[in-house]
Amino acid sequence: MSVKAPTVVMPASYFKLVKRFPLVKIRDEAHYDEAAELIDRLLRMDLDEGEGAYLDVLADLVVAYEDANVTFPKSSEADILRELMDSNRLSQSQLSKEVKISQSTLSAVLNGSRSLTKEQMAKLGRRFNLPASVFLPD
Repeated sequence: MSVKAPTVVMPASYFKLVKRFPLVKIRDEAHYDEAAELIDRLLRMDLDEGEGAYLDVLADLVVAYEDANVTFPKSSEADILRELMDSNRLSQSQLSKEVKISQSTLSAVLNGSRSLTKEQMAKLGRRFNLPASVFLPD
């Protein structure tokens, strides 16, 4: 006796995005750039279930392409934190209040005179929805 897989019904918003940018293997750098730009736009939106499902699959396709084709330069925890603050338009003061890490500590990390503790990495990871390990040195 065979078991039939349950039917998954996706919202129309999912198919609207698939028509706009089909979910296929990323083939080259231009296609990668288009996918990354779409991901950036979607991340700034309040997504419904279909859009969220689409974003998950598109992100998986981009990660697969990056794993095979993109070499990222080594970055310090200061570089990573600075980029996250810039891309989220956060000042040291704002971030300090949100994650409850003193502004002087953030300043010392950003100027390279201090490293983050594991607890601070965890707080920042939660704030930016990233694994704390993103702040670990390579």
